[in-house]
Amino acid sequence: MADDERTDPFLAHRFVVEIGGVVVGGFSSVGGLSMEMQPEEVEEGGRNTNTHKLPARFGHQNLVLKRGLTDYVDFWDWIWATTHGVVRRERVDVYLQDAPGNRVWGWSFLDAYPVKWTGPEFNAEQSAVAFETLEFTHAGIKRVEGLPST
Repeated sequence: MADDERTDPFLAHRFVVEIGGVVVGGFSSVGGLSMEMQPEEVEEGGRNTNTHKLPARFGHQNLVLKRGLTDYVDFWDWIWATTHGVVRRERVDVYLQDAPGNRVWGWSFLDAYPVKWTGPEFNAEQSAVAFETLEFTHAGIKRVEGLPST
């Protein structure tokens, strides 16, 4: 890239969600793209000034998807089955798009399944969209390879 070329950051409102390789509609927001390591602290005898912090496992937040409630019932059916012991794990992919709509970044949430559903809040004094929120646990986040930024 030339020194005079400008690279603007991607905008957060251009994204698409796929579950099991299928685009699953428009979501208002996606949260939980996060990994964090909590180092293990080890005390050394006779050393009172500090502890040793050793690398440990990474933890992941749940993936949270929010969308306007529609007549698409597949999510409801999936979480309903899970409440009855039928746990179906799927790969959930989140893609960030550039202005023309090209996928430029992607994250795969591996072996995801629903753990929480929150329905809309109703208020007769407002004319707002009825939102549902779906929360998924997963076995880790992996960057999608083969996109322009990879």
